[in-house]
Amino acid sequence: MQAIGIDIGGTKIAGAVVDELGAILMEDRVPTPAGDSALLEDAVVAMVQRLSADRQIAAVGVAAAGFIDASQSLVYYAPNIAWRHEPFREKLEARLHLPIIIENDANAAGWAEFRFGAGRLSSDMVMLTIGTGVGGAIVHQDRLFRGGFGAAAELGHMRVVPGGLPCGCGAHGCIEQYGSGRALLRMAGEIADAGGIGLGLAAARERDEVLTGSAVSALIQEGDPGALAALRTLGGWLGEACASLAAVLDPQVFVFGGGVAQAGDLLLDPIRAAYLNVLPARGYHPEPEFRIAELVNDAGVVGAADLARAHFTVPGDPDAYSGGQVL
Repeated sequence: MQAIGIDIGGTKIAGAVVDELGAILMEDRVPTPAGDSALLEDAVVAMVQRLSADRQIAAVGVAAAGFIDASQSLVYYAPNIAWRHEPFREKLEARLHLPIIIENDANAAGWAEFRFGAGRLSSDMVMLTIGTGVGGAIVHQDRLFRGGFGAAAELGHMRVVPGGLPCGCGAHGCIEQYGSGRALLRMAGEIADAGGIGLGLAAARERDEVLTGSAVSALIQEGDPGALAALRTLGGWLGEACASLAAVLDPQVFVFGGGVAQAGDLLLDPIRAAYLNVLPARGYHPEPEFRIAELVNDAGVVGAADLARAHFTVPGDPDAYSGGQVL
């Protein structure tokens, strides 16, 4: 049974036809007209029409960054798209005549990892996406946790430093300011300013006129001491955040996605160490696994498609299929 997943990003819209095993059968991609909601709607409609031509499509799932209501219909707010209380599901269904759900992009990616990637075979998983910001998804007892208003798992805005650095959400001290790709660049810049182990970072900054994520990533892979020190600091903050999450959610697996996660064990090692250092009842509390996401750039479309398929084919029947059930 085939479904379509659409992942709307700030710069591109990705789409795919996905089968029930999570395999991508056909793909499409276009630039995102983020400043014009009407053009964005047109782009999504055209993409679904291209992908569904000569196919029997069960449903369409659309993933986007932002707050989505509990009915998976209304976009309350999207930070990178001109949507405010946008009835996007209603508009798409009127034009496409297909069953449609709207989902938060981090939820969709997390669900894909739970069903087909690094979180498979677990029942309880937390995913943190470490990119420009920090995204999150929670799966509890084989069900995606969405909360009472549909806006749960905004893990990047969990406060870890009272009175800390200002965040784009309006609060201070969010983990996004200490555990994101942007935070890694800030930490690397501070190490470069200090000299010593930061000489390699300083040289890269002078060469490129600005310190870039790709330059820091390359230095991490080369074993540069300054870049590794920045990554360890970032991992330490993420590990402490995971310990707080474990005290509430008790997951079996933490999965890390996003560009920074490409560092692999160089990121996971300091996360594990910091987690264990602050874990309540250490030595008596079962320890979760820490894994790197497997689906990478395909997670959004795969997860959106799978959630849509489950929502419309086996609603309310967790014994037949656990996918798509939400809390």
